[in-house]
Amino acid sequence: MKAEVPPSPDVIIAGAGLIGMTSALKLQQLGYRVRVMDRSEPGRGASFGNAGYLATELIDPLSTPETLCKAPRLLIDPHGPLSLPPRYLPTIAPWLVRFALAARRHSVDSGRTALAALNASSVAAWQRCLGSIGAADELIASGYLTVWEKPGGLGQAREKQRKLRQYGIESEILGHEEVHRRDPGLSQAIQHALLFPNAYQVSDPYRVVQRLVAAFREAGGEIVEASVEDIRVVDDGVVVTSDRGEVNAKHVIVALGAWSRQLASKLELDIPLETERGHHLTLSGRLGALRQPIGSADRNVVMTPMQCGLRIVGFSELGGLFLPPSAKRYRTLKHHAAALLADSSGLENVDEWMGFRPTLPDSLPVIGKHPKHSQVQFAFGHQHLGLTQAAITAELNADILMNKTPQIDIHPFRPDRFNRH
Repeated sequence: MKAEVPPSPDVIIAGAGLIGMTSALKLQQLGYRVRVMDRSEPGRGASFGNAGYLATELIDPLSTPETLCKAPRLLIDPHGPLSLPPRYLPTIAPWLVRFALAARRHSVDSGRTALAALNASSVAAWQRCLGSIGAADELIASGYLTVWEKPGGLGQAREKQRKLRQYGIESEILGHEEVHRRDPGLSQAIQHALLFPNAYQVSDPYRVVQRLVAAFREAGGEIVEASVEDIRVVDDGVVVTSDRGEVNAKHVIVALGAWSRQLASKLELDIPLETERGHHLTLSGRLGALRQPIGSADRNVVMTPMQCGLRIVGFSELGGLFLPPSAKRYRTLKHHAAALLADSSGLENVDEWMGFRPTLPDSLPVIGKHPKHSQVQFAFGHQHLGLTQAAITAELNADILMNKTPQIDIHPFRPDRFNRH
């Protein structure tokens, strides 16, 4: 008896990270037949290693005049948050020029407004997403602290509070004693903090992906382990080529994170996507070390208590997709964690990880249709905000696919914004 051939999907989503899986689930729930394709297990890319909290207060693009002024000092600091391997400089030089140009004031202002709009919708979108599959418990109202060790931190905290208030982001300034009452797990060196009382974290990013995958499959969705290599537009849809053959579909959404640029280029769209190599540590035995996510303004490190342990994230290295992990980066994270924690035990026995954050010069993701081929959509380049913006991106992807007016202005995220006109 001849084996039954499964029907062609309505939508193929290339990428099984948080962006891809939230989008796949949303579309499957709306009645589309969806197939997810990825070269590896869902959630094992950049989604696996993020800081685990919804960073709604991060509305400044990475490229600003202030960042460019500080960059030389950050690069030469052995424990600084930024690194650029010299051998990668010739490759990244054109991107760095675009990054510097993005620091112009009008670009920063428009970028901040666009990021604030995405972030303002992110928590409610996650609540809808997880609530729809009975997984609301994965989203935790934790609060978030940005902390300062230096005496000048109070002035910086007040200025940051003032700027964020303009975008409806509320915070409270805490002094030394208030900080340590809120979280005794912090070092006594912490002098001031900015508390974001409405902040949320997740139980564990990988666990969240697993819940999304289970719900997607239960709703009839399909996940195929395959490396997507090409997309060809045809009259009635697209043909997606992978290392497992060709598949026809009506639509495709490219959500492959740091690997998305290659597919866009095959469709004659040049998107200047670069890769931040993010390193993290997880102390599996220190789940109770902190009460909520903590971000150090002085050290650019974030620490989050999760079900898997204490996650320490914070180093960015502009090094592409092919260089190996850096032992020096792990030592830097240990150095900062030891300074920030009241009890730094366990740092000698940690799990190390390195992944790739997809980053564009203006720090805005690409969300929208191909300018010439409406069958093709893109959703990638969320840099440090992939977890934060995943669920709202999924809703935007659905609106775009159904030709509905999106709930927020997506013009700043258009795929062809880097093309010369």
